[in-house]
Amino acid sequence: MAVGLTVALRHRFGRRGRRLRAAARRRFGWERLRPGQQEAMEHLLAGRDVLLVMPTGAGKSAVYQLPAQLLDGPTVVVSPLIALQRDQVAGLLKADAGGAVAVNSTTSVDSGLEQVTAGAAEFVFLSPEQLAKADVVERLARARPSLIAIDEAHCVAAWGHDFRPDYQRLGRVIARLGHPPVVAMTATAAPNVREEIVRALGLADPVEIVRGFDRPNIALEVRRFVREEDKSKALVEHAAGQDGLGLVYVATRKDTERYAAALAERGRRAEAYHGGMRAAERTRVQELFAAGDLDVVVATSAFGMGIDRPDVLYVLHAAPPESPDAYYQEIGRAGRDGAPASAVLFYRPEDLGLRRFFTGGRADAGTLLRVAALAREHAGAVPARELAGLLELSASQLTRLVNL
Repeated sequence: MAVGLTVALRHRFGRRGRRLRAAARRRFGWERLRPGQQEAMEHLLAGRDVLLVMPTGAGKSAVYQLPAQLLDGPTVVVSPLIALQRDQVAGLLKADAGGAVAVNSTTSVDSGLEQVTAGAAEFVFLSPEQLAKADVVERLARARPSLIAIDEAHCVAAWGHDFRPDYQRLGRVIARLGHPPVVAMTATAAPNVREEIVRALGLADPVEIVRGFDRPNIALEVRRFVREEDKSKALVEHAAGQDGLGLVYVATRKDTERYAAALAERGRRAEAYHGGMRAAERTRVQELFAAGDLDVVVATSAFGMGIDRPDVLYVLHAAPPESPDAYYQEIGRAGRDGAPASAVLFYRPEDLGLRRFFTGGRADAGTLLRVAALAREHAGAVPARELAGLLELSASQLTRLVNL
């Protein structure tokens, strides 16, 4: 009996594989699927949840795009950045893959959701913040999604990602949408991060597919310094002497301006980028970078997610990032075309003190206790806006405290 069951399962998965490969050629012109892609796709078609860890540039998006062609009902894609949503929608429309819309602050929410509920769009891209709105989730639920994809799923993990706290609420959204097959995708996630992703999303006995993170075309180097001025001078000289496109990551907003100005003086087309800039200015820098009209962007960690230039030749760090995972994400933006690239960390031991300052304090214990006490006193649901006003907190601060 066991042998017969094994043969039946092989036959079933073989049939799914043939359907996937045929659809890949017909719809997208892909002659072959990369290692890990077909395995993840077959499990999704079988109704399983999948946690997928694949290197940057390995084709994670294909893992939901292709099964979506074979399942009835729309595909909900949780994507963190408007620029990334825009690129994905453009690519799917070009491929004539069943229609795609983005629902975000720059588009008509009503129009986008109407296309989904009317069956005119196979893919709908939303941010976690859009899915925090009850009316948006209710309208999506009526469309009966057949697949949910969570991009940049490492943002679900509570540590280091407090700037997007609504990622922590996606488990409830998935349940409200009927929990169709879910694929959570990221380029890197340590075992404890994977556990947090599974727990927070409420994944049901997921298949974990981990394809490693080695990028052998990226050469890694650390250059150690004693004095800050020596480190800064060496980094500027190194970047100014590089050909091609590059990124320089720094720890503070002030440093983005300082290094960008120094590189501009050396004749490089350099721009600063950080989260405190106006949205229009950030968009301008992103578009210049995407068009190849810059030599280097000097940025905080706010820059990078959703930026998919294949020909970045180098990534320099003026200070250690917040974690090894963050370092991998940032250097992984180099060499996506497979060509040789380099990643250099310019380092002083004192630099770690700033990182400890940024990551050390999770929350004020007194405020955390007040949130818990007020929530308990209500003995049920309490409007977030009301609670935030009472505690004099912003919406994001309140969400982070509730998550904790």
